[in-house]
Amino acid sequence: MSIFWCKNCLNASTRPRISFDERGWCNACQWSEEKKTLDWGIRNNELVDLIARHKNKSNYDCVVAVSGGKDGSYVAHTLKTEFGLNPLCVTVRPPLALEIGNQNLNSFIDSGFEHIQVSPDFNATRNLDKIGFLKYGQGYYGWLISIHTAVLRIARNFGISLIFYSEDGEVEYGGLSERKNIPTYGIEYMKKAYLSSMYEDVVSTSKLQENELYWFKFPELDHGYEPEITHLSYFQNWDPYRNYLVAKEFCGLAEKKDAVIGTFTNFAQNDQELASLHYYLMYLKFGFGRATQDAGIEIRRGAMLREQAKELVALYDGQAPIEGYRKYCEYFGINENMLEDTLDRFVNRELFEKIDGYWKPKFQIQ
Repeated sequence: MSIFWCKNCLNASTRPRISFDERGWCNACQWSEEKKTLDWGIRNNELVDLIARHKNKSNYDCVVAVSGGKDGSYVAHTLKTEFGLNPLCVTVRPPLALEIGNQNLNSFIDSGFEHIQVSPDFNATRNLDKIGFLKYGQGYYGWLISIHTAVLRIARNFGISLIFYSEDGEVEYGGLSERKNIPTYGIEYMKKAYLSSMYEDVVSTSKLQENELYWFKFPELDHGYEPEITHLSYFQNWDPYRNYLVAKEFCGLAEKKDAVIGTFTNFAQNDQELASLHYYLMYLKFGFGRATQDAGIEIRRGAMLREQAKELVALYDGQAPIEGYRKYCEYFGINENMLEDTLDRFVNRELFEKIDGYWKPKFQIQ
């Protein structure tokens, strides 16, 4: 397998659904460049029109998916203070929540938001997560399903037809660009872009009963209920660091004392233990991890040079979340040998070799 990297950031050619132009720039960097000349006034007008179609149609004007982290907090704060919306904020509780994540969520709620936390059946979530991990190398796939299905179900149950997520990761970070100029999307795009092709298989393999799958299945959209699902990133020049500053000032966001495993930042992905496993698996499969993504964000916002980013990625990207292995094993109901065997099974051996018990890259970022 040949691998190459974006000439502007460090996105790898192995990233699913990525593309490059004749300069060797990935589509995330092309989009970052395009945004500099985009007429954001037009997009703001689109947002105003979208809001007008839904405002005052229910007790709440919209649903906002939040975790207590920087991005969802920024979205809710912006919609409430700048556009006068009354949002219902929804969190799907992760199965291995971190204390700092719980604290941040409570601080967000206390900053002035109405909020519902959905706690799907723990064993059902674990069942789906285990299948995702063992069969597809996706450590929190059950939870990933529910942040789409459960949020939609809450919106449906409350009759709220406007749903906001934070950023479209496909457009912002290097993936499908087909909807970069289309503000709203539906369930089929959710499945395609965020749940890949394994959704139906994981659900059927679980053998869970219908009542156990309530929060993991998309609601029927009937009786004239036609929700519009969108990302605030479509309407604004998305900047995760700005989001962090806003969430810290207005929503009580706190960061970890030390950097998150696998990266050099300390203010994102602090809600759950399984995130570190997810990003380590991404690294083993594709040759890039959380540090590569964070470095790309910093490069594109003009806060970091590519050469500096290369050094940080070399230091952090391949960090294995070894301290979490015992918790992962207890959660999945497996032993550490099975955990290691599963990690090994998903390693791209054209990109990595095992040295003294650790997977090391054969490549060097160019």
